[in-house]
Amino acid sequence: MADASFGAALRESASELLAIHRRAPRVVRYVADLQKWLLSQAALALHFERKLNPSCLPLTASNLAKFLVENRIASHNTAVSHLKEMAYYKLFEPAETTDRRANPLQATAYAETLIRQWFEGHLRSLDRIDAGDRYRRSEVDETILYRAQPRIARLLFNHPDWYNPPESIALFVRSESGSNILHDLMSRVPLAPVSGERSWVGDVSARLTAIEYVISRSHAGRLLATAQNRGLLGWEATQMSGDCWISAQFVFDYRRWQATKFSVISEVLASIL
Repeated sequence: MADASFGAALRESASELLAIHRRAPRVVRYVADLQKWLLSQAALALHFERKLNPSCLPLTASNLAKFLVENRIASHNTAVSHLKEMAYYKLFEPAETTDRRANPLQATAYAETLIRQWFEGHLRSLDRIDAGDRYRRSEVDETILYRAQPRIARLLFNHPDWYNPPESIALFVRSESGSNILHDLMSRVPLAPVSGERSWVGDVSARLTAIEYVISRSHAGRLLATAQNRGLLGWEATQMSGDCWISAQFVFDYRRWQATKFSVISEVLASIL
């Protein structure tokens, strides 16, 4: 948070996350709320752990539910439903097994490509902060992702600052496509240090948000109206369209929440490289 380059690195990271959305809008839209994001990361952790060590537990609904039990992120039924949805989106597929009672899954090549884009985008952002070489090393050693992602997922699952974000952040990340909208707003924050009570971020409206993130205009309107009522953002005009500002506290909450994730990724990479 104190590093002068963190704001710029975070804005670039938000832009990269939005680029992944544009490449795979249906998938990213599905996981663009915090619970589904956590479930997806947990499922991938089980996949990569078994990929590196076949004696590890396979990815099944029961094993995924056990992964979630300590912090009560989701119920067993929610885990079952999520895995079905991930299979529908071609992110997971049946894995070979000799146990006819089990129905293990594994990540598809498509899912591994998407999580690698997410992972290496964060490595590039960290490297911009401290001139590191994490991304270069990940490029030449694909197993760095396999080893790092499960540790990152487990640390974030047990970090309340991540899975229980401030109310300003929770408003967005616990609603359909809310994470995408949040990253969009924050990617527009000027690079100059945030001063005063507001940062102007350009044209924002329910119509444009609905088109960009494939959601209903009424849903986009309700989300933006709630944020406005809480003092998180507002418009120069009387209607909810045109030049928009977001509050300094909102920016601070987002940066602090993201700093939790970046610090965990940095810690894990330091232990691996």
